[in-house]
Amino acid sequence: MALFPAPILTDGATHSAQQFRMLVRDLARGAEGITQGTDLKVTQLSTPGTSVQISDGSGVVRGRVSAFQGTYSVCNIGADTVPIAATGGTARSDMVILRVEDPEYEGSLNPAVDQVAYFQVISNVSSSATTIPDGRTGIPLARIDIPASTSTITDAMIKDIRQIANPRRDRTLSTQSPTALSTEITGSSGTFTNFSTAAGWTIAVPSWASTVRIVLTVAQIRYSTNTFYGGLRATFGSSLTVQPVNLDDNQTGIRRGTVAAADTLTVPSSYRGTSQTLRLQAAGYPSNTTGRVGVDSSTTLIADVEFTEAPR
Repeated sequence: MALFPAPILTDGATHSAQQFRMLVRDLARGAEGITQGTDLKVTQLSTPGTSVQISDGSGVVRGRVSAFQGTYSVCNIGADTVPIAATGGTARSDMVILRVEDPEYEGSLNPAVDQVAYFQVISNVSSSATTIPDGRTGIPLARIDIPASTSTITDAMIKDIRQIANPRRDRTLSTQSPTALSTEITGSSGTFTNFSTAAGWTIAVPSWASTVRIVLTVAQIRYSTNTFYGGLRATFGSSLTVQPVNLDDNQTGIRRGTVAAADTLTVPSSYRGTSQTLRLQAAGYPSNTTGRVGVDSSTTLIADVEFTEAPR
């Protein structure tokens, strides 16, 4: 019968393992990889030696033998160790993977007594490999680039090649409209200063965030007096800065323009699970004379902030 006769959780029905694997595939949206950024990370031993350590965590592994094999849910509770063979006179790259060998489709393991999900080392892969080099069912975790005549594995040799099956994202779009003209920013020192009437935004940083993409738009920024040459940037918390863009205006009198700045930043571990302030700044550069820039009640500030999850 081509159609599964009863959907999952139909009372009184019997469901095959394949049907549950297809459910996992559907829930994972056809993706595979680790579940969260810290899952199944490969590191050196606390005292570096001839093995590597794999952290706890879970993931999903897509079956590759059959088109409708489905997807396996895998989990490692507690740290595990995997031995890595020493090199001889030449360097070598090995790949550590989480392997699934289901006897319904391949091999002769007995799930009643054998471990059909296990960590496996594929020896002598390309020094640039990031995916499993053949058709076996598994997910890659790390590539170990081992120098010649080496038996002790350190973190410097371990290339993290994990992928998150469905990375989490969190995006917020915020606006702000100053109620009055800010103290105008001028000078030529290159020192960035906050716009005094734009208090900025308080941004909640997810506990899982690895990177943040920030797009800032200032609609109808206000220039006055002489030509202005300087920069616009933003600070995020105490340690992150959105890359400056030039403010290069060659007119005089009061005039307006729209400018945007954007950047992709790595989220420090100290930011996760906290709230941080995002705030716009401007500066006059050395060739600026008496030109001024500010924001006022005719200005709208827009902050588009998206956090993403990545292996870490």
